[in-house]
Amino acid sequence: MIKQNIKYSGFSLAKNKELVGEDYYEAIQIDDLVVAVVCDGVGSAIEGANAAKRVTNHIITNFKSKPQSWSLEKSIKKFITSINAMIYNESIQNYEKPELVTTLALVVIQGDRLYGANVGDSRIYLNRDKTLTQLSKDHTLDDKGYENVLTNAIGLDSKVEIYYFENNLKKDDIVLLCSDGLYNTLKNNLKSYINLGANFLVKKASSLTQDNLEDDTTAITIQIVQENQIQKLKSLNLPIPVKLKKGDVYDGYELLKPLIQNNRTWECKKNNRNYIIKFAPVEAIEDNNILDLFIKEAVNSKRLKAGFFPKAVIPKKRGARYYIQTKLNGVTLKEYIKKRSLHIDDTITLAKMLLNMAQYLLKFDLVHGDIKPENIIVTKRDDKLIFKIIDFGSMCELYSIDSRAGTPSYIAPERFEKVSISESTEIFAIGVVLYEVLTQKFPYGEIEPFSTPIFKKPKLPKKYNFLIPNWLESILLRAISVDNTMRYKNYSQMLFEIENSDKVKPFFDPKTPLIEKDPEKFYKIAFFISFIINIILLIN
Repeated sequence: MIKQNIKYSGFSLAKNKELVGEDYYEAIQIDDLVVAVVCDGVGSAIEGANAAKRVTNHIITNFKSKPQSWSLEKSIKKFITSINAMIYNESIQNYEKPELVTTLALVVIQGDRLYGANVGDSRIYLNRDKTLTQLSKDHTLDDKGYENVLTNAIGLDSKVEIYYFENNLKKDDIVLLCSDGLYNTLKNNLKSYINLGANFLVKKASSLTQDNLEDDTTAITIQIVQENQIQKLKSLNLPIPVKLKKGDVYDGYELLKPLIQNNRTWECKKNNRNYIIKFAPVEAIEDNNILDLFIKEAVNSKRLKAGFFPKAVIPKKRGARYYIQTKLNGVTLKEYIKKRSLHIDDTITLAKMLLNMAQYLLKFDLVHGDIKPENIIVTKRDDKLIFKIIDFGSMCELYSIDSRAGTPSYIAPERFEKVSISESTEIFAIGVVLYEVLTQKFPYGEIEPFSTPIFKKPKLPKKYNFLIPNWLESILLRAISVDNTMRYKNYSQMLFEIENSDKVKPFFDPKTPLIEKDPEKFYKIAFFISFIINIILLIN
């Protein structure tokens, strides 16, 4: 699955008994885009397979760094034009004729909109309401008997003819990208099998030829599982209030007091009950990206129905861009630890909550992105501390590369080098939080925004708080390890050790002197060396 509302599958088989074919495909999520490519290297060309791979990789790579100001239509046409020129010129230089030649089928999905293009005879279909429609255009001869002769392909000429199209998408739509090996073999049976996925389609084609395909055969299917909520909410014509003040009323919610400095999150009251109301940023009026982020935040806050978070709703009848959360009666963990360090038992409870919360988010391919004491609320129930996580604005998809989520003092060292956000980087943030609540210190000092931090060896937590047991100290040190190869890779690993303290092994930084790692062993070695030296001195 590459997005919550989309499922995809891709598969390819080489012709005859060959192990490697000349088709190449890729489907990937890039921010809010889903990009899928099928290329069929022209068999009569010497470098057809190479061309198919290079064109696919070029398009995927360029979409990862697409200029924000470019429309998707412009991006698609520019990326295709540029790779065509590159491989055509290379062919002429190396072979004096086109030898890097491939067909191309490309789709980009953003929200509920499909953008597509093709060059050659690789096809794009849309299956809707049991009707299969070809959206692409074959660039082949019209004459009978010459239907498979290409009139246009990537790398065939210095200029390329691109067939471009757009369509809206609906729930249960299925998009199919395929090489000619698939549709020539299955012919009219495509519609019957399309809902079974790419793997089934290609293998069915193979079985019809007794597993001896006449041509390389490739398919990608993309199924729209559910309506895109973000696009639906974005399409609503809702104003964004510029100025908010105490006493303002929105749909019956009376503003009582702002909760953060940006004046966009307020405590409010309706029908004698208090809530939290969060308005879209003023910048979202002009900036579509900021609006998208706010809508994603609202959608995430609504769908994440677990005890770790406050309940949230997006009222159906609204007069402005906002969403509502239940008000938690408590203080932030940052405020709580100003007066005292957290008790060991409460810290263990906090650790379990954070790790279970993070594991819950994995079901949605999400990470919180900004785990810190300011985003944790402390409440009491039966004289026991209860912890809740807040702030949905930083949530992003797992392995997001360009996410700016996070607060510097809690960000893993590798994320300053623009490494993707992962379980390991989130574990680092959890480790820093646990270190801080037990010691009231940051393991690597407080890191200022836009600075280039230096991660020196942290002080042992026990030097600040002697009550910390050895096993818990080892867990903290592993979680905040600068070397991510020594850090926990998964939430489940860290949670297991939190719940099984007797199985925790001592953790030491590789640079830790032996006398700190194993004093007994150090003194044994020192004694042995001293003994040998004394023997030598006596002999001499």
